[in-house]
Amino acid sequence: MTNVKSSVNLETIATDLEDMASSNIEHATDPGTPLQQPMLTEEVNPDSPLRWFAVRVRSNHERVASAFLRNSGYEEFLPAYKEQRRWSDRSKEMEQFLFPGYVFCRLDPSQRLPVLKAPGVVDLVGFARVPAPIPDVEIESIRRMVQSSLLVMPWPFLEVGNKVLIERGPLAGVEGILDEVKGKCRLIVSVNLLQRSVSAEVDRSWVRPVAANNGNRSGSAVTRST
Repeated sequence: MTNVKSSVNLETIATDLEDMASSNIEHATDPGTPLQQPMLTEEVNPDSPLRWFAVRVRSNHERVASAFLRNSGYEEFLPAYKEQRRWSDRSKEMEQFLFPGYVFCRLDPSQRLPVLKAPGVVDLVGFARVPAPIPDVEIESIRRMVQSSLLVMPWPFLEVGNKVLIERGPLAGVEGILDEVKGKCRLIVSVNLLQRSVSAEVDRSWVRPVAANNGNRSGSAVTRST
C-alpha cells in the first residue's frame, strides 16, 4: 500500500479511541442458535500481497497505534475483552487487550515503512528481520471469538490437545483445541507466531472432534484443575 496519508486528524483519533471499547466487542444473538457460518479456511486469498502481521508496539501504545493505522487506510485488528476489576470499596469493568503489546495489521510487507513510522510501533514480528505473516484463519477465529457474546479471555499457549470443530452457536465453523477446566469446556485458539492463546467457554454439545490426537489417545478433553 503506497497511498498512505501523511497526517491524521487528532480529533478523529481521539474520537476513535473513545469508541474503541464499544466497537471491539460486539454481542451476538442467542448463543444456542446455529449460525450459517462456513468452516474457516486456511487463507481467504493466498494470492493477495496483503497479509496479516503482528505489529509490536510500546507499552500502553496499542490504542494510539491502532487508531493511527486505521485512519491511515490500513485494516487493523486490536482484540480486547472485558475484565471485572475489584478494589476494597468498588469494582469496575475494564477493557483489556487479548494480546498486549501487539496490534494486528494487514499490509504488503514490501511497503511496510509507513507502518513502522506509526506512533508507538517498534517493529513487525518475524524471523531474522523478515516479517512473518499470520494465517488468515487464526485472525478470523480470534475475531469471531471477540464478536461473540461468550466469555473470552487470554489463555496459556496450548499446542497439543483434541482438535475440534464448533458446529453450533456463535462460533460455528471455528476450529480449535478443546480444554476442560473445572468441568467447563473451553475452545482454545492460538496465534502460533506469538505463542499466545485465547479461550472461550463453549457448550460441549456444540463441538465434534475433527482429528485423532496422538498425544491424547483417550479421546477426552484435556482437563485442568485450575
